[in-house]
Amino acid sequence: MKALTIAEASVIILGLQDEIRRSAESRYDHRLHGVLLVAEGMNCCRVAELLGDAPRTVEYWVRRFEAKGLTGLQEGVRPGRPPRLTPPQITAIQARLRKRPADFGLSGNLWDGKTLAAHLKRAYGVTLGARQCRRFFRQWGFRLVKPRPVIARADAIRQGEHKKTPSSERPAGRRPLGTG
Repeated sequence: MKALTIAEASVIILGLQDEIRRSAESRYDHRLHGVLLVAEGMNCCRVAELLGDAPRTVEYWVRRFEAKGLTGLQEGVRPGRPPRLTPPQITAIQARLRKRPADFGLSGNLWDGKTLAAHLKRAYGVTLGARQCRRFFRQWGFRLVKPRPVIARADAIRQGEHKKTPSSERPAGRRPLGTG
């Protein structure tokens, strides 16, 4: 039989590994294959090399399978760090972000990471960094809008002289750019 090759195999391998990690069912199947290969006589290092995992990981799968059977290969609870904000708090914060910070006794007219962090500390006693608060804006679909600076006592006529695009009052005989 002729050996088959896959174009751009390194990219395909990364994509397939991501697909395996995507769902609990595919990770379970992946573990089953690992244990099956060990049961057929391969050592953990060779199985790990074939599957793209660490040898220690394959060893953990085999030990859990021997201790608990098939349930040992199923996805366990991954507790992780508990969230600092509860879902009702997040809903309330999102509603508050639609108002001005000044309405809550904070300085400024626009929300930013520092302002939200100060509000969370004051309202909920939760200490988060400005960067994490900026991530919240992105996760929740809010955009950070920064105002354009306004120069005090600016002369509108002198500013108009420096603009690239001509104003509506053009000299006679000149057409606006972009017209045919």
